[in-house]
Amino acid sequence: MKVLVTGGTGYIGSHTCVELLNNNFDVAIIDNLSNSSIEVISRIYKITGKKPIFYNTDICNLNELNCIFDKEKFDAVIHFAALKSISESVSEPLKYYTNNVFGTVNVCEAIKRNGVKNIVLSSSAAVYGINSGKAIKENAALLPHNPYGRTKLIQEQIITDFANTNKIGYVILRYFNPIGAHKSGLIGENPLGEPSNLMPYISQVASGRLKKLNVFGNDYNTHDGTGVRDYIHVMDLALGHINALKKLLDIPEYKLICNIGSGHGYSVLDMIKSFESVTGIKINFGYAKRRAGDIDICLADTELAQKELGWKTSYNINDMCADEWNWQKLNPKGFLS
Repeated sequence: MKVLVTGGTGYIGSHTCVELLNNNFDVAIIDNLSNSSIEVISRIYKITGKKPIFYNTDICNLNELNCIFDKEKFDAVIHFAALKSISESVSEPLKYYTNNVFGTVNVCEAIKRNGVKNIVLSSSAAVYGINSGKAIKENAALLPHNPYGRTKLIQEQIITDFANTNKIGYVILRYFNPIGAHKSGLIGENPLGEPSNLMPYISQVASGRLKKLNVFGNDYNTHDGTGVRDYIHVMDLALGHINALKKLLDIPEYKLICNIGSGHGYSVLDMIKSFESVTGIKINFGYAKRRAGDIDICLADTELAQKELGWKTSYNINDMCADEWNWQKLNPKGFLS
């Protein structure tokens, strides 16, 4: 079976490619390298002993997409390629609608033209927006409150409408908070500029690359006053895609939208303490003003993924922190080191 992975040199895409190759799928990657490095391809080869086919292509170029689809004859597509910064989506919404929405339309056009029957979509808990703090079920209200979240919801709607009229199977995975890295330390999250996510920021403070971590708010209604989130190891997330793909290949026109998270909540201070415990490094941090839109607790209800995909997490908080630090210390400047 040959699988196309759009955005396959990115953080989650690269880890999923490793698991695809380990499960004996043939893999082709499309990525424009706008937020990743070509070095990822050689790192995947070092881990798996197999090198994916790579195309330096933008999904917004339909002609190039069609040429690749014509040549490779894919059995399935895993669609990661998207811009993902919430703050940037607020300042540059048209950039996000162009890439995330128009790009997804192009992927669907190429799928239709070439008779591909299976797609897995990378979506996000951002489609839920601000919620009550209880574990979120898939039937919760979809009220994204930033352009990024709205583009992910539109992607979902495009996929479901397209699939329903073209007899195509799909699994849409709504991620919560992926962290960690491959145990080899060869691939991991490689943010450009100052990180916007918690764990890369903690690890860069630990390495001395950044001086101090700002904890935004200590007056939330949680056990220690800091926000609680559902963190999931990126390798657990990658395996979720393998289970989704196998389900699609087993059941023609299978359709599912489900959460991918751990179902457990950890606060900012929990993450700092675990990181310090695992690494022996003290994290310099201070409290800052709460950010607009941040909520007390955001957790996934993962019952549907367990029931339908036979999937659940296997890594704990210490595993996530240990693998995050291993990646950071082996790659102090990301893929540039």
